[in-house]
Amino acid sequence: MQMFLTLLVNGLIIGGIYGLIALGYSLIYRASGLMSFVQGDMVTVGAYLGITFYVVLNLPILVSLILTFACSFLLGMILEKGVIRNLLKKNVMPIYVVLSTIAISYIIQNTAQAFYGSTAQTFPQVFSKPTLTIFGITAQTEAYVCLLLSVVMMVVLHFFMTKTRFGTAMRSSAMDPLAAESCGINTSLSTGITWGLAASIAALAGMMLGPMYGVYTTLGSTIGRKGFAGAVVGGYGNMYGAMVGGMILGLAETFVSGYVDATYRNQLAYIILILFLFIKPTGIFNEKAIQDV
Repeated sequence: MQMFLTLLVNGLIIGGIYGLIALGYSLIYRASGLMSFVQGDMVTVGAYLGITFYVVLNLPILVSLILTFACSFLLGMILEKGVIRNLLKKNVMPIYVVLSTIAISYIIQNTAQAFYGSTAQTFPQVFSKPTLTIFGITAQTEAYVCLLLSVVMMVVLHFFMTKTRFGTAMRSSAMDPLAAESCGINTSLSTGITWGLAASIAALAGMMLGPMYGVYTTLGSTIGRKGFAGAVVGGYGNMYGAMVGGMILGLAETFVSGYVDATYRNQLAYIILILFLFIKPTGIFNEKAIQDV
């Protein structure tokens, strides 16, 4: 029973991490109708920004978090305005937008390597108490915080997108930009803020992941792919679906590692993704299938 509870808690923690990344994918699609493969690398950006502010500049952790959030938000908006928006103005096919985000992903990885080197760096503990014990299960404090942050962000983003005027404006911009603009909605601003929010959420996750996994250039791309799989499994564009999909993958990986063989851990997320694409491509929460991508 103890082993089951340990695997359950660890699975929820890992699933919360995947879910947090999946939230960014779903937020971008829900508010702009676009797919981005740079989301995972924003985790890497957040981790390295955290090292810069918290370790190199020796700033307090709260100040480091705020600066990481702000810088990542600005970077997300710059990417949308500088690359994505200009491509859309040329009326290119949506697949070109996807390809541009893949290119940006590699640029981020190589830029991080150029500035910080290819050796993995150690991120010091963020909290004074390094571990927490809940239900008899001990884990790093950052792991539990990451799980809590995932759940909180899921609820906040859902209500923001469905219950606020700006959230409604963002969804309207994604559904029909021309009609939204005719109603006085600044579609360019709303889309830019969407990308900024998605980037900053991933960056905060990167700061929490740093003490657990270390910081290296491909940290975000590996986790980001599984976050994308979680978003699709849950229902691409659905906030609750992103969290549920991430949890499913995290629990599946953990229980298979514990009861079967850890060798199959990394393949499992993609096997589940392919199964869902065949059996239920709209995901658990029945979001509409992605068009033209």
